[in-house]
Amino acid sequence: MIARQWKGRTPAAKADKYVGILKRTGVKALRATEGNRGVWVFRRIHDDIAEFTLISLWDSFDAIRRFAGEETGKAVYYPEDDACLLEKEPEVVHFEVVVDESGAGAARS
Repeated sequence: MIARQWKGRTPAAKADKYVGILKRTGVKALRATEGNRGVWVFRRIHDDIAEFTLISLWDSFDAIRRFAGEETGKAVYYPEDDACLLEKEPEVVHFEVVVDESGAGAARS
């Protein structure tokens, strides 16, 4: 199983609005892609900035390609993101899941 991590930042005042955008766009598209095992969105508000981390779990890089295209390390954005994001990180990071105690399936140690 593979974890895909994306990070983004918005002004704190737009944090709730961005959660709604994420749910309607990226989270919905991720969950609709064959081979996706789940999506988690984390938010931390510090001073006037909301920091977001989105983790999605995948069966394989073939599954990630169905969502992201051939350049699996490239971040995927939607037009609605421009209303909130302070910048657009061009890349995401992938991790091999070596322990999964969530019950979501795959590797056990």
